[in-house]
Amino acid sequence: MSIKPIQVGLLGIGTVGSGTFQVLQRNQEEIRRRAGRGIAITMVADLDTERARGIVGDAAQVVGDARQVIANPDIDIVIELIGGYGIAKALVLEAIRAGKHVVTANKALLAVHGSEIFAAAREKGVMVAFEAAVAGGIPIIKALREGLTANRIDWVAGIINGTTNFILSEMRSKGLDFGVVLKEAQRLGYAEADPTFDIEGVDAAHKATIMSAIAFGVPVQFDKAHVEGITALQAADIRYAEQLGYRIKLLGITKRREDANHGAGGIELRVHPTLVPTERLIANVEGAMNAVVVQGDAVGTTLYYGKGAGSEPTASAVIADLVDITRLHTADPEQRVPHLAFQPGALSSTPILAIDEVVTAFYLRLVVADKAGVLARITGILAENDISIDAVLQRESAEGEKQTDLIILTHDTVEKRMKAALAQMQALPTVLAPIVRIRKEELK
Repeated sequence: MSIKPIQVGLLGIGTVGSGTFQVLQRNQEEIRRRAGRGIAITMVADLDTERARGIVGDAAQVVGDARQVIANPDIDIVIELIGGYGIAKALVLEAIRAGKHVVTANKALLAVHGSEIFAAAREKGVMVAFEAAVAGGIPIIKALREGLTANRIDWVAGIINGTTNFILSEMRSKGLDFGVVLKEAQRLGYAEADPTFDIEGVDAAHKATIMSAIAFGVPVQFDKAHVEGITALQAADIRYAEQLGYRIKLLGITKRREDANHGAGGIELRVHPTLVPTERLIANVEGAMNAVVVQGDAVGTTLYYGKGAGSEPTASAVIADLVDITRLHTADPEQRVPHLAFQPGALSSTPILAIDEVVTAFYLRLVVADKAGVLARITGILAENDISIDAVLQRESAEGEKQTDLIILTHDTVEKRMKAALAQMQALPTVLAPIVRIRKEELK
């Protein structure tokens, strides 16, 4: 006797929704063999019903109101691909209350409201699956939740926003400044008309927040993340970094820190431009591609690389979640993988550290007067703040004669010490422009 297909309702049939529909149609036989039964999108809700009908034809019922999908007793799983915090949150919670499993690609929603959503799902005994919310088609959530479950994770660092990586790759290869490359990225469709979430690092921080929760078994706490974007990056610094053997990438970083030398233990959660040694694989990830490096105590360093966005790559993750739910939906809820990898009652209250407590190395660029004693004064200030120097580079400044670009790489130090040192250096009359400061990670 063949089991009838599991019925899926799709909310939003844009880029990812249409990809999900098409991949599910194309590979349905393969997917059925893996899942043990068919999976069919039988109902689609989209405000543009005409466009939706053009995509699905007669294969699914199309409605303009998402609540009709949730109210349909035949629908087992609801896919939410609307995005944002507003109506998406209401619909996800309504679907859960109606006893439906949920698949979502909505990182913003989970990073901000995940705790409430997972608690509601647990109460109703339904699953919320979100592989597509982080790094598109790369199965990083599954790797962290299941593949690496034997490990104590030490740190995770990822290029998890394709728009910013494309911009940085172009800035480096063409020697252009940020503004010029952003316009080009918009023209090519890599950046949206309003690219704020991407270029200011917010999108990457949503994803880093979710990975942090799964890696360390803590609640999702987006409000504790430190977020810096790439808008202030200059071509000169990308060039100098290269000369010193580094590339600049916008990284989402989360680390477990227990060393007493530098102060409090806790978890670092931060997104910012970062110098990475050129020989690291992640430093060579170019264009709109994504990559995540995970360091575990048993496995060592692992790298996950692939397309972080796009119609079919993201659909790949959405459908993997559909298959998981199809296999497990009749299982006792206690036997399923917990949403955040750790059992709900075993989440840790380890604090997310403030940026002042974060430990990292730094790249500094100072435009200084070309006079005797300037370098000695600056290195003196660093020494007074207990910051040791790794390398110094002096170059003629593009700003004009009688000025020098002074580039300094430091060893690891706690952020608040660097802030104090920067304030002292900036106050010197021989420092002629705002000091550029970029964090540096060896990732080894």
